[in-house]
Amino acid sequence: MSELSRLAVGRGSVLPTARWQDTKLIFCTRTGTPVTAHNVRRDFRKVVEEAGLTGREWSPRELRHSFVSVLSDSGVPIEDISRLVGHSNTVVTETVYRHQIRPVIMQRAAAMDKIFGKPPETPPRAASAS
Repeated sequence: MSELSRLAVGRGSVLPTARWQDTKLIFCTRTGTPVTAHNVRRDFRKVVEEAGLTGREWSPRELRHSFVSVLSDSGVPIEDISRLVGHSNTVVTETVYRHQIRPVIMQRAAAMDKIFGKPPETPPRAASAS
């Protein structure tokens, strides 16, 4: 058994069983095997249900999108949101979450128009005869 496994067993976060596989993983199932997407969704749904919500309506993905929406709606700069969700730059954040961020940008633009007034409409230029 690895040192990490001994530590996990000693802390009680993992109970050693006859089925224990010492894979030296930091995040593993109760038997030491790799955590799968199914494991994460199942455990996430349990937490959601305990919070009084419908587990089937939420996933880690929805939580992440909600996180971005709340930050964006609260006026957090896109650069900060991008860093918080682990994107290397804002392009990825803007592309993936465009539908959530665009309304906030439009609200800010409308507020600026209200403060400074809309620029006057410029009439289209007449085609010049050559």
